[in-house]
Amino acid sequence: MSAIDGARATRLDEHLSDEAVVARVRDGAIHLFELVMRRNNRRIYRAARAILRDDAEAEDVLQQTYVQAFARLDQWKARGGFGAWLTGIAVHEALARLRRRNREAPSDLASDGAPSRERLGADPEREAARGELQRVLEDAIDALPEPLRVVVVLRDVEGLSTAEAAASLSVSEEAVRTRLHRARAALRCVLRGRIGEWDAAFPFFAPRCDRVVAAVLLRIGQTAAP
Repeated sequence: MSAIDGARATRLDEHLSDEAVVARVRDGAIHLFELVMRRNNRRIYRAARAILRDDAEAEDVLQQTYVQAFARLDQWKARGGFGAWLTGIAVHEALARLRRRNREAPSDLASDGAPSRERLGADPEREAARGELQRVLEDAIDALPEPLRVVVVLRDVEGLSTAEAAASLSVSEEAVRTRLHRARAALRCVLRGRIGEWDAAFPFFAPRCDRVVAAVLLRIGQTAAP
């Protein structure tokens, strides 16, 4: 099939579910694998990015995830969502890379596997943004009603367990959980109003999507649709 024919077929099949697309790919319509990649790219990228905290490596994980998934399509069971299956592969790959990173260069990494500030060097713009975000967060916490404010500070700022916070405040653990839920919901509303929708975090723009799709299709012997 030519690239033009593949592009036309891909557009005609856009209405198909992931499950139907996978069935077609298994039957030989390999070019349709592009559909499931474009549908799942952002979620899988964000999952890998959350673990590795590195854009380029997360993109590598994304490519490797699709290559592995393509080679193991027969192992996927339709009772589980295809996107969830892909995400599981990505998380496994990202965690493996994180463990390898920690073994290979422990002195250059923070305890959670993220590059240390010393290695990254000072970034004035990043530091300024972090300072502004801290001020926004502190203002939002200060604006909470006292019962909610105390709970969120004890649990989320100080890191106390639910039991420890309950003992400190002489309330039940259920009360702590309820107040924390309400406090976090209120903070989400305030922060969205101040810094925008959280959905904008770790963006996955079209050029990156196209780059990943083209690279994976090349690795599995196909051509990206123009």
